[in-house]
Amino acid sequence: MDQERFEKLIKNLVSLPSETETVEFKENKFNEDDVGKRISALSNSANLHDKKTAFLVFGIQDNTHNIVGTNFSPSNEKIGNDQLEFWLSKMINPRVDFRIHELEYETKKIIIFEIPPAINQPIKFNNIAYIRVGSTTPKLIDYPEKERKIWSNINRKSFEKGIAREGVTVSEVLNLLDYAKYFSLTKQELPSETYQFTEKMAQHGLVKKIFDNNYDITNLGAILFAKNLQDFPTVKRKSVRVVLYKDNTRVNRLKNQEGSLGYAISFENLLDYVNDKLPHNEEISKSLRKEGKMYPEVAVREFVANALIHQDLSISGAGPMIEIFNNRIEITNTGEPLIDTDRFIDHPPRSRNEDLASFMRQIGVCEEGGTGIDRALINIALYQLPAPNFEKYENFTKVTLYAHKSLRDMTLDDKVRACFQHCVLKYVENSRMTNATLRERLGIGERNYPAASAIIKATIEKKLIKESEKPKEYVPIWA
Repeated sequence: MDQERFEKLIKNLVSLPSETETVEFKENKFNEDDVGKRISALSNSANLHDKKTAFLVFGIQDNTHNIVGTNFSPSNEKIGNDQLEFWLSKMINPRVDFRIHELEYETKKIIIFEIPPAINQPIKFNNIAYIRVGSTTPKLIDYPEKERKIWSNINRKSFEKGIAREGVTVSEVLNLLDYAKYFSLTKQELPSETYQFTEKMAQHGLVKKIFDNNYDITNLGAILFAKNLQDFPTVKRKSVRVVLYKDNTRVNRLKNQEGSLGYAISFENLLDYVNDKLPHNEEISKSLRKEGKMYPEVAVREFVANALIHQDLSISGAGPMIEIFNNRIEITNTGEPLIDTDRFIDHPPRSRNEDLASFMRQIGVCEEGGTGIDRALINIALYQLPAPNFEKYENFTKVTLYAHKSLRDMTLDDKVRACFQHCVLKYVENSRMTNATLRERLGIGERNYPAASAIIKATIEKKLIKESEKPKEYVPIWA
């Protein structure tokens, strides 16, 4: 810790009205067991109160907060043959990366133990977990409601709540994040007072207040509203890439565009850019002549939004990618899906990034209640395009949208996939697929009903659909 940050931290700590459950002051009194218990208690309390750091400070009076200095020197303390820091690290389980800072403030020596929150389980000292209750340090086991909440916090901790930039002022927050876009998208008026900007943003988890005029910018705030993602090391590799190819292979790349703005700022411009690069459909159905795009914009919007929202943000080094070929679009994101790809249509949405998903739904980027994929598939059917393909791989998910194909040019897999997705949509609508509805979906003439029957038979053989309680009506295999 450099001197400037050290002094700023001391000023903020002594300005507190009293000790808190994540800040404890001492003068000179030292006992190695007491220090170990307090590291356990403060770490667990930091988790409980959703704090990034807890502090044990020597050299400040606990009642007056006067800076008096200390004669305690951790580097000179030994327990048996072990230095204090090494001994504490052995006695604390699981190991917690506490840091000891020894610096002077106005010629007075101050010792700060900087303690991170418990992450995977409550922190124990000598096999006992402690907690702060007011200014006391009892055993955690005596406070089961607090222990339950700590475990609950451990289970819900997410990348979004992590810190992308720490210890910045209000003016720095406003320089790094597009606050005007935030207030516009959330339909709020711009505040009259500067401090209210960050207070409003904190309500959505974009920033976290540490002390007066001192904030941390969360990963959620950075990935949504960064003016430049490169300013935030934790999310700079999460920018969206759009790659345009000359034909149907990756041999001839025409353009590779990588975004630099947060998702909320750039989403509409991203869609405009992608739709502008898409080919036109010369065989578009008569009912849709008013728009000549190959792909329905509602489908492109849904699948691009899903790639942003459902990606595994903990996987470093890669972000969402949109690849545009003459005959298809491939939209890829990191992380395997949380539900089976065959259940994307009917299953309620699940996201590993709940805060990101909630905010993107709030500002209208994607549909509430999981209806977006239904609408996308309905529009794809109206455009008489092949059914999209949802694929799961190790550490990534890919959705492929296909350009127009006549029935004779479709593979059997194309036909089976279209039959299955159409059957699920009908089931979700509380209806049933029949030979007639499938013919309409695939543009098969009435006289050619045997072709539709053959596709239904192949889909049944793939164990994707089955006949319902009524003959010649079909439902998904899991119905």
